Amino acid sequence: MDIDYNTNEPKMEKDYSETVKALIPEAEQLAGSGQLRAALDQLHAAEKKTRGAADLWSTSQLVVQMVKLCGDAGEWQMLEQEVAAMAKKHGQLKQAVARMVQSAMEYVDRTPDEQTRVELIEALRTVTEGKIHVEVERARLTRKRVEIYEKHGQIKEACDTMQEIQVETYGSMERREKTDFILEQMRLCLAKRDYVRMAIISHKINPKYFEREGTEDLKLRFYELMIQYDVHEENYLAVFRHYKQVYETRGIKEDVDKWAPVLHSMVLYLVLSPHDNEQADMLHRVKLDHNLEKLGLCLQLVTSFTTDELARWPAVEAVYAPEFRNSDVFSADSDDGNRRWAALRDRVIEHNIRVVAKYYTRASLVRLTELLDLPSDDVEAFISSAVVAGSIYARIDRPSGVVSFAKPRDGEEQLNAWASDVNRLLALVEKTTHLIAKEEIVSKISRTI
Repeated sequence: MDIDYNTNEPKMEKDYSETVKALIPEAEQLAGSGQLRAALDQLHAAEKKTRGAADLWSTSQLVVQMVKLCGDAGEWQMLEQEVAAMAKKHGQLKQAVARMVQSAMEYVDRTPDEQTRVELIEALRTVTEGKIHVEVERARLTRKRVEIYEKHGQIKEACDTMQEIQVETYGSMERREKTDFILEQMRLCLAKRDYVRMAIISHKINPKYFEREGTEDLKLRFYELMIQYDVHEENYLAVFRHYKQVYETRGIKEDVDKWAPVLHSMVLYLVLSPHDNEQADMLHRVKLDHNLEKLGLCLQLVTSFTTDELARWPAVEAVYAPEFRNSDVFSADSDDGNRRWAALRDRVIEHNIRVVAKYYTRASLVRLTELLDLPSDDVEAFISSAVVAGSIYARIDRPSGVVSFAKPRDGEEQLNAWASDVNRLLALVEKTTHLIAKEEIVSKISRTI
């Protein structure tokens, strides 16, 4: 049988459209008089002929009519049987099956009770399983089944069912619907606390897609889910990046009631991030944002971390605790909030250690305990952590209780330092000689006058 490359179906051998147009009203009349089985038998006989002749339009009309008669009559079990039987027919046209399934899906929300709805959904999912031409319909049916699972609190079953559908491989589904489906998969993974799978699924979405018009709602949903994930993983710099994307969204930045809490959280998570080049760079960039001036304490906090001055923790706690401890980030009523508040204290101490290392070459542990407001053992622990992280250089001499922050130089560096010192000394000598000569000339001129 030849293939029609426009429809990717066998070429039509005979046109039964006129016969079908005349048959459908007769079948509707029979079904209306209570003879549903007789009406279906007539449609079956005609469908066999149209399918054999590869008449796509006629076959589609017949199978859709079968679905309509069963659905309108409320014969839900018969509807399931008819759909399953028609889909299994030898040589059945793919587009006819797709239209039949689409027609049957219209009756899902018209079922009398939830049990019937579930049975119809499962029957249609069975029919569409493994068929590329109805993959979109299967995904939509699965979404409806998952909603029922979730309604009854069956999160695990809902999540597992949702994972069966790999919409990223569907070429016939629109990208927006695809993204929406993946976001639902991510949400259910978070609800199930399956964070590993959630991270894997999140990579299926390209953030560049959110630069298109009309995707703002999807963008906000995506970053809200990513914030929840990275907060759980305590990856605070990633949380800052997500809040930054939300903050730069047009609908957020144009409304002060929306951007203010986002910028507030953005600053707090940035400060909570471990110190590195990116974090330091972002602190200076955020400080340049004029909107930060409207959030006084946040601007003050950023300034403290971008200035080479000590920020004593008791003073920091007294200034920021009254407001920050009532925020979601540092909530005093939750274990996570208390843990992040303790992390903020660590970041303040680490900042102070970097400041001390910048201004001191050697310092006693006693003096450091005063500067850092820490006991001696904790001072050693924090200095050791900073050295391991590579943010400072330090060596602790425990017997003498002295910490050296001066990095030893190798031979080449020492020679360069000496050469620099000699050049500086010669420059000073030359400048002094010039000034002396100048004074002598001025003196001679004044005596002559």
